[in-house]
Amino acid sequence: IAYNAAISACEKGGQWQSALSVLEVMSKGQVQPDEISYNAAISACEKCGCWHMALELLGAMPHAAIKPSAITYSAAISACEKGGQWELALRLLREMGMSQVDSDTITYGGCISACEKGGQWQLALDLL
Repeated sequence: IAYNAAISACEKGGQWQSALSVLEVMSKGQVQPDEISYNAAISACEKCGCWHMALELLGAMPHAAIKPSAITYSAAISACEKGGQWELALRLLREMGMSQVDSDTITYGGCISACEKGGQWQLALDLL
């Protein structure tokens, strides 16, 4: 719990590198990261516009035997949206369906916003 709190504090402080460092310490130590750890680290990357690192963390979760949730995907989609990566945001939405993770209004909102920022208004309308 203390590690997750530290990652969340780093997220709130905009310190994505520090959040990733705590996650790495957990992975190498006796405390295994969980979904909450990854969600907080992905959110830290999202807040700092590091979409590529958010996607890397999302991709690492299955290797750590952790199933991403709608919260996880929403944070990664938001990172893509902030980074102008509308194609990746839509890919994550499709991946959610293939992974049998239910999308929600936050997920769709992130994808719509990503499409809007990318000038893809027709795709944004298709998501409604």
